[in-house]
Amino acid sequence: MTVTSPQDDLVVYDVSDRTQIEITGADRATFLHGFCTNDIKSLQPGQGCEALLTNIKGRVLAHVYVFAGTESLWLETFPGQESAIISHLDRYLIREDVQLIGRTAERGELLVTGTLAANLLMLDEGLAPCGSITREAFGSPLEIRRVDLLGAPCYLLSVVRTAVESTRLSLQAVGCRAGSPEEFETRRIQAGFPRYGQDITEENLAQEVARTPQCISFKKGCYLGQEPIARLDAMGHTNRELRRIQFDASAHPQPGAIMLSTESDQEAGIVTSVAPCPDPLGAVIALGYLKTNFSRPETRVRINSDPPIVGVVQSVGTSG
Repeated sequence: MTVTSPQDDLVVYDVSDRTQIEITGADRATFLHGFCTNDIKSLQPGQGCEALLTNIKGRVLAHVYVFAGTESLWLETFPGQESAIISHLDRYLIREDVQLIGRTAERGELLVTGTLAANLLMLDEGLAPCGSITREAFGSPLEIRRVDLLGAPCYLLSVVRTAVESTRLSLQAVGCRAGSPEEFETRRIQAGFPRYGQDITEENLAQEVARTPQCISFKKGCYLGQEPIARLDAMGHTNRELRRIQFDASAHPQPGAIMLSTESDQEAGIVTSVAPCPDPLGAVIALGYLKTNFSRPETRVRINSDPPIVGVVQSVGTSG
């Protein structure tokens, strides 16, 4: 299957397995500010940001969106992260007025994208990246959160689990096409957006993720992992960084495959994700980490096979 996804194609994806955590208490912003890479204390209700939770060595423990409400902060990220994030933050709670509440089991999410998505959701004044607004659907609170996971404006609709199906059917009734998990994954990889646990692990330094402009504030106060992140920034480069790699449609690269220089047997990097479907031009898009010498766009790399699989390095973009 080739994913065409024209810009005016309204699509709804059921992403109800994504992680949602609510943080309440008077000290919530100050507390979270001390454990992630972006500026939490400056967020006003309705605003948000993308951030990394890091350990003392500046390595990535989680990649999250943070949304500020009037009485709580919400963390939102890829599936399977709730327990690890709560456990990590709870270790540092002493006397702060902070409560960490897992909401994944009780709330589902739908993601709507397409050029008419804002109009469909009656966001007449628009919604800034990482912004959020509360509405009501089927008698329950509906949180609309802008998260540009797919390289275009995308809107997460967080609702109670019992309202997910009725909300999805209502969106389809007014023009949304139901998208598959394979299509979502393909568009994520084509957009260069990393998945924690697959494209990002605790082995990665914050700047290797290639989302420094979106995720890291170099003006905020102290936080866990700040010193190694600041030192790496002063150095001016990382030893490796996440990139997209474009392969011919006939190629079948696999996650974990080692990429080599096309000029020698020197190791260039490793593949982490491969799109399930070719892009509209027929190419296979992958994500992977490339060493500095091989990370420039248009650099050619290869994977040993018979015949060899040759790929072209691309940037991961700056959307999201």
